[in-house]
Amino acid sequence: MARRDTERIDEDDVRNRPTRHGSRPRTKQRPAHLDAAPGMVLAVDRGRFTVLLDGTDIVLTAMRARELGRTAVAVGDRVGVVGDLSGEPDTLTRIVRVAERETVLRRTADDNDPYERVIVANADQLLIVVALADPPPRYGLIDRCVVAALSANMEPILLLTKADLASPDEVLANYGELDIPALVIERGSDLSAVRAILDDKITVFVGHSGVGKSTLVNALVPGTNRSTGVVSDVGKGRHTSSSAVALALPPPLHGWVIDTPGVRSFGLAHVTASDMLWAFPDLEDGAVQCPGGCEHLSAADGCLLDAWVAAGHSSPSRLEGFRRLLTSRNDLGE
Repeated sequence: MARRDTERIDEDDVRNRPTRHGSRPRTKQRPAHLDAAPGMVLAVDRGRFTVLLDGTDIVLTAMRARELGRTAVAVGDRVGVVGDLSGEPDTLTRIVRVAERETVLRRTADDNDPYERVIVANADQLLIVVALADPPPRYGLIDRCVVAALSANMEPILLLTKADLASPDEVLANYGELDIPALVIERGSDLSAVRAILDDKITVFVGHSGVGKSTLVNALVPGTNRSTGVVSDVGKGRHTSSSAVALALPPPLHGWVIDTPGVRSFGLAHVTASDMLWAFPDLEDGAVQCPGGCEHLSAADGCLLDAWVAAGHSSPSRLEGFRRLLTSRNDLGE
């Protein structure tokens, strides 16, 4: 077949595909929303977000704007919103911007899951509520919460409850080498020390059922009624105790409590040994001397941290604590 002479083709020989959406040109340019009002996400409920406008007591119900795509929005996020900012019933605003996060508390569904879930953004510390009895302490879960906090650049804090039923000495000794702040309370305790450590901070509460976390939250933020799952109106008034929610500490305190009743375990597939080392500066320089890819679990595997400790740069208990946290990534969290 002879090659067709392209110089003889006219416009009738070329098929023009009709456009499906008219002739208006497409653009990737998005609106800047320079007038977006700043706020903080207090709760997330099935695609609806509760946002507190900065400098006001106006609480909005918002949805994620289309231009954000699949950008995750979590409790604690600093956002920009546009639309009806009155906060009146049945009004809906749009989240058009999510600010860069200072900290991100993440987990995976399990230790083999490559996908990370953002639990809370911009929190300062993680308060791990642990009962000393009924139920007894679950060291695996505590370790994993500590790992999650440290890898998120948050400070972990132990709050030991039910000290009237059992001694805190064993738990305190178990975490002494990690230099983790710890508070001990019992039924009817004065909560002044707890309030002091929460003041001017954004604190995430986590703990197993039965440890007294809901009772504690209700005492610190009266009227929240976390034990029954009724906190505040979100969307059309539904907000269950399985959802994280940010609660403002009452005056004269400043700060926020973020209760996470639906988060009682942490998959740690996203955490590496390098992520953990920043929390152990006395071991960090020694780890640099280890062979590439070292998991720092034992001298038998080529780890040089034992020699670093033997040379007096750190203590055996610190190395033991570091390795215990690394190992906790692979247990069941109980």
